[in-house]
Amino acid sequence: MVINVTKPFLPEIADYSELLSRIWSTGWLTNNGPMVLELEERLRSFLGVKNLSFVSNGTIALQIAIRSLRLSGEIITTPFSYVATTSTIVWEHCRPVMVDIDPQTFNIDPRNIEGAITPKTSAILATHVYGNPCDVVEIERIAAKHGIKVIYDAAHAFGVRYLEDSIFNFGDVSCVSFHATKLFHTIEGGAVIARDAEVDHLVSRMRNFGHASPTSFDEIGINGKNSEFHAAMGLINLPQVSEIIAKRHKISERYRGHLKQILRHQEIDSECEYNYAYYPVIFESEEDLLRGMARLKERDVHPRRYFYPSLSNLPYLDSAFDTPVCADLAPRALCLPLYPSLDLADVDMICEILQSALDK
Repeated sequence: MVINVTKPFLPEIADYSELLSRIWSTGWLTNNGPMVLELEERLRSFLGVKNLSFVSNGTIALQIAIRSLRLSGEIITTPFSYVATTSTIVWEHCRPVMVDIDPQTFNIDPRNIEGAITPKTSAILATHVYGNPCDVVEIERIAAKHGIKVIYDAAHAFGVRYLEDSIFNFGDVSCVSFHATKLFHTIEGGAVIARDAEVDHLVSRMRNFGHASPTSFDEIGINGKNSEFHAAMGLINLPQVSEIIAKRHKISERYRGHLKQILRHQEIDSECEYNYAYYPVIFESEEDLLRGMARLKERDVHPRRYFYPSLSNLPYLDSAFDTPVCADLAPRALCLPLYPSLDLADVDMICEILQSALDK
């Protein structure tokens, strides 16, 4: 049996088919149909946010966020994230400025941000890495002091709470992914969550070509809408989220019981209600990581190197950035298989393989 780093959660097919029959009865397939509107309202309630726009994916969410905040010039960001965090900045004709990460939390280190701010800086785009909240209090203090915006790439952070509030209520805009590999998914999808109602209204127009009405356009826009079929999957999956997180928690604790003495782990903020989106471990060396991966592959187990390589040296950046903590961490970070249906016996087997690989 193949064990991949993740396995999409699928609901009962009969439940999904029931919602598909509703789509057939209405004939409404896309363009902000009734299921899209219902999903948006349910997500606002579930997450405890005032504004949320369902879009086609998490990358489009980031692009729209940058546009909706009228950003230009330089955007300070992290080298330890998925490439979309950086590529969207470049795509929107801004310049990414990389600052280094905290070696314990793996998030952007606020101590490095202020020194990177210049007259051209318009925003900070920080990632809640593996769902672990950034130091949002300090980041927002810095942003307020310098009059710049804050976007959070919250692709991994669905359901996370921090300081007894939704993590999506921090920053000017948060962007989340509902890709099939995420703990809550709509097959493909994402959302833009704006703190300000006017920005939210702008987002809703931008995702729909800039339409102000059927016959007028007051903004440049993009086709960032999502369909009734994707919304239907979200409506079925949303009630399962609490159980999904509980199962991921149980599996993560099983891993930790085996591995806490032999591999380093991410430090999760004590004020965080975590979602167990990933199970990252840090090896002592890249050589150890590659040996562990090779042993796992022999048993058809396929973890993944989230996030490698460091984004500081992407070929389309106009300059390289010196981020030594990330450069050291990225080659040694590995995410182990984690999904609700993963058998605890398989977790034990994975840990035994890693233990054997690390015994020198």
